[in-house]
Amino acid sequence: MTVSFSFYTYSEPTLRKPYTNPNFINFPFFQRLTRSNSIQFCNLNDMDAAISSSALPGFNLSKSNTSKSRHDISIHACELPCRSSSSSGTTGKTFQNLQLDTSVQNRNLVGKTLCSSGAWVHPLSSTESHSHVEEEKVGVLLLNLGGPETLNDVQPFLYNLFADPDIIRLPRLFRFLQRPLARLISTLRAPKSKEGYASIGGGSPLRKITDEQADALKMALEAKKVAANVYVAMRYWHPFTEEAVQQIKRDRINKLVVLPLYPQYSISTTGSSIRVLQDLFREDKILSRLPVAIIQSWYQRGGYVNSMADLIEKELQRFGSPEEVMIFFSAHGVPVTYVRDAGDPYKDQMEDCIYLIMQELKARGINNDHKLAYQSRVGPVQWLKPYTDEVLVDLGKQGVKSLLAVPVSFVSEHIETLEEIDMEYKELALESGIENWGRVPALGCTSTFITDLADAVIEALPSAEAITTSTAVSGPNSLNQNPVGYAIKMILGSFLAFIILLVFPAFKSQSI
Repeated sequence: MTVSFSFYTYSEPTLRKPYTNPNFINFPFFQRLTRSNSIQFCNLNDMDAAISSSALPGFNLSKSNTSKSRHDISIHACELPCRSSSSSGTTGKTFQNLQLDTSVQNRNLVGKTLCSSGAWVHPLSSTESHSHVEEEKVGVLLLNLGGPETLNDVQPFLYNLFADPDIIRLPRLFRFLQRPLARLISTLRAPKSKEGYASIGGGSPLRKITDEQADALKMALEAKKVAANVYVAMRYWHPFTEEAVQQIKRDRINKLVVLPLYPQYSISTTGSSIRVLQDLFREDKILSRLPVAIIQSWYQRGGYVNSMADLIEKELQRFGSPEEVMIFFSAHGVPVTYVRDAGDPYKDQMEDCIYLIMQELKARGINNDHKLAYQSRVGPVQWLKPYTDEVLVDLGKQGVKSLLAVPVSFVSEHIETLEEIDMEYKELALESGIENWGRVPALGCTSTFITDLADAVIEALPSAEAITTSTAVSGPNSLNQNPVGYAIKMILGSFLAFIILLVFPAFKSQSI
């Protein structure tokens, strides 16, 4: 069996960290590269032309026959300019005294091609030829929460939500309660939640809006000469992350940008979705080698800040006295323990986000007072304060008459904006003495916002690397390992969960 290699121009991300880049160190070939002194290739017939034509500037190539079946080629790089894929000029970075010398055996190279991104690309079928570099196929994966599309979807959606250990974080000793607690909470909350979804048309519009954003982003990328497939991955409802990942695999995407539709990072949103992606990629031989760039937060981007300022400025003009309007930012809350104990940066990022938006408004001559509060708390634990409902009452008592609500952590309309803000909070505000109420719409498919997302994707592409996580894999399923013990835990968990709900009925009072 012979293995042929073709060498191509290396992009900046490939050589930025030649020995620590996860795309390299995960493979036996490159692990040996750091330990020995020569690269041995089999039947490299195509290398003669590359050597004679100096296709690899900065490399000195020599070839010597050590046997009839093998050619040894030593590659020495004294200085190699690093050229960025996003710029026609060099970055000025060089790699001096780099020597590549190691032994490559046939069994480690069958069916693999070293492509220009520096990652191994595995074939989906053993019969496909990979003697040439694959055409770059870019994918963009949009992450979002998901929502029930019909009233019948509400209870299973809620179960998926509360079964997530990043939503209800139980101590290790009580983690066996996760599923029974989720089952009980979702069952008891479903009637109240169905009322909320019925009031906004019988289901969440999130899927439809996110699909529209995906289409708009694809068009914006094409306008910037970047062809990409855009996928939607919902965390708790269809299309689930698993569904989107399988489609990415079928489409043979060989470079992926993950773009959460949450401006600010939180363990419970972006963090939860990334954890699922890591698990899926780690367990798949092909996906584990796929170069991926993850945009963890983007609230600080000028395009997002300007888009938010545009919407606020426009809505202020609907009031009789725009300068007197209180700008009221309402963000989705998280439990205090996420920030205090788990190091969630959400609170800091949210406060920074509000500061940037207000600075942009001040630059436009808009100097209105503003306030930040947190909505959608669930259960008996303490969430980030101040709470939106309590602040609205206080503002009414303070004599505030005009208020513009800004859903700052949402880029799509869904139940938290359409029902919780537009109905519950509006009614509470008017009852508390606020006379003029307005609300900034979610960004949706606002052209400046979508264009900025496209720019973020393009900027992220060169940094794509294989997702690397701990190689430890979850143990066997408890049900398969010990069905009797699993059943006992489920029964005990259901009983304890029921007691919790009797003691803390607040679990039943929210509209999620």
